Amino acid sequence: MDMKSNGHLVIASVLLLGAMGCSRSGTEQVPPVAAATEPGERRFPLTGEVIRVEPTRNVLVVRHDAIEGLMPGMTMEFKVAAGDLAVARAGQQIRAELVAPAGGDFRLEKIWPNDKVIADTIAAGARKLREDTHNLGKEVYREVGEKVPSFALYDQEGRVVQSARFGGKQILLNFIFTRCPDATKCPAATSRMVAVQKLAAETGVSNLELVSITLDPAYDTPGVLQSYASAHGIETRNFSLLTGPESAVKDLLTQFGVIAEFEGGLLKHTLATLLIDEQGRIAHRVDGSAWEAADFVRRLKKE
Repeated sequence: MDMKSNGHLVIASVLLLGAMGCSRSGTEQVPPVAAATEPGERRFPLTGEVIRVEPTRNVLVVRHDAIEGLMPGMTMEFKVAAGDLAVARAGQQIRAELVAPAGGDFRLEKIWPNDKVIADTIAAGARKLREDTHNLGKEVYREVGEKVPSFALYDQEGRVVQSARFGGKQILLNFIFTRCPDATKCPAATSRMVAVQKLAAETGVSNLELVSITLDPAYDTPGVLQSYASAHGIETRNFSLLTGPESAVKDLLTQFGVIAEFEGGLLKHTLATLLIDEQGRIAHRVDGSAWEAADFVRRLKKE
């Protein structure tokens, strides 16, 4: 049996494991949106420019465009989450969701960079990836030994990360669900990634990049990923958490044979961790979250 035929058997097996996910029952009762709507709460799309970041008050001062049905353009203070505060900077163009509660302060959620050059780069990467997935057809699944696709996504700082940036490096790549409540699934996989990062540094592996791509790009803004990195003790010096257009993430999932589908409020997904060599080829793959950091480090050192 040739490699591709064997690969199709592998991906078929992955599809049959669609029930495997973050909870022991295999599915997870979480909504595919950022936050529950409180009684009397209203939400509006907002675009504007960050004028000032006030970390001691958890506030962004934003000069925003007119908001239809709410107010004309003006400069205002908005409460934001800690992760969004950490990545914001004066002069940054943003798009966000303004939350107007029945009582209390306005706040911003779902904050994304809104610079045209950056947005165009991300969009071009998504189009290229979409074409690549379509053109590959039945051969879309990337086997061990094959090159990984090119992509362009946002990292936890809101910066554009293009796959070419990792050229000449070894990459440990996985996918995460940041709202996972089951310690044996995504949190365990993240802990193992952190363990690889630490052990690799201790044993002299200097050409390593770690990459975790969200399974839930509609929720996981750069600020959410920043909060996740902080909560899990991730040192982001050579560890990128990535998000971006839903179409791009779906194409990467398809090409790597990972399932992530919302069915109503349920997320069904599989897990995979891939080692990618300096030439951009998949050198090793492990499905699930039960793997040993030492095994990947041995492979990184080519022992």
